[in-house]
Amino acid sequence: MNMRIPRHLIVSFTISVLAVSIPAACQDYAIGADVSFLAQAEQQGVVFKENGVAKPGLEILRDHGYNWIRLRLFRVPTDLPNNLDYTIALAKKAKSLGFHFLLDYHYADTWADPGHQPMPKAWEGKRHEELVDAVFAYTRDTIAAFRDAGVLPDMVQVGNEITNGMMWPDGKLPENWDKFAQLVYAGINGVDAGRGNGRRPRIMIHLDRGADWKGTKAFLDKLNSYDIPYDVIGQSYYPWWHGSLNELRANLEFMAREYRKDVIVVEAAYNWQPGNYIGKPAPFPESPEGQRQFLDEVNRVVMETPNGRGKGVFWWEPAVTGPLTARGFFDDTHNALPVITVFDRFSRK
Repeated sequence: MNMRIPRHLIVSFTISVLAVSIPAACQDYAIGADVSFLAQAEQQGVVFKENGVAKPGLEILRDHGYNWIRLRLFRVPTDLPNNLDYTIALAKKAKSLGFHFLLDYHYADTWADPGHQPMPKAWEGKRHEELVDAVFAYTRDTIAAFRDAGVLPDMVQVGNEITNGMMWPDGKLPENWDKFAQLVYAGINGVDAGRGNGRRPRIMIHLDRGADWKGTKAFLDKLNSYDIPYDVIGQSYYPWWHGSLNELRANLEFMAREYRKDVIVVEAAYNWQPGNYIGKPAPFPESPEGQRQFLDEVNRVVMETPNGRGKGVFWWEPAVTGPLTARGFFDDTHNALPVITVFDRFSRK
């Protein structure tokens, strides 16, 4: 049975439809980065630099036109820093520098992605109705905490790369669409309940089908049949997994025309040294200059989305260290790479 959500319960969300020609000239366009690792790196002694001169990582991003940050939130992380206190503190630093703030709920204690959507340990064994209540209460209370700290998010993702569902097994797709839809709606309703009198954050639905219009259509058509209210479609785009820039362009055009919603490439990355294209053709060299070219081209494709619906690009993740360092914005000595300059022409006179 298709358990549609009653229309009278749906929270309405105002969608801003503003055309953008030059990103930095309008805060409506997100020049963004997921900086969830940044504070941890600096706390551990990493000193970020530009042209060899030490400077806090957030200031480097700001000085090159970045106007949005994205921060993930785990419920009770055990080996990662992204709990509520850490995330509020980092959001405060970013807000003090003028950044807008996108909050990324994973609804898990660790990474949630298309291949892993683990149930938070504290919620294991709960019945579905109890899980719906838990998602609502947790979202409400954490949004209220951000609000009380003066950093109410400007946008909220209800789940991370949720093409295959969330909080498995209860919300796993495709077998549990009714339950999944109720969990998503509980999160959205929790955002609205937690904001109090604060301005309502825009709601993003985040997929991992950046260059796959057929997969995007299958998911969003089904999601929309439940009348779930959201404002923005977020897509991940990693070319070694998701396809070509032409396929990304085709999907952005499809989403803009089919769903009449704003679209953001909310995760994108490319290596500055060989990693994902060893022994096979690469769309750009895996080099510092190739990384810069990749971001420049992705941004151009997003900006060309019809009807001004392309609303931004977020990099994942500038301050990453360890095995994924080559996807970051800094070399092995933590000096900024050429990719940092992509938006200079929009933000510097």
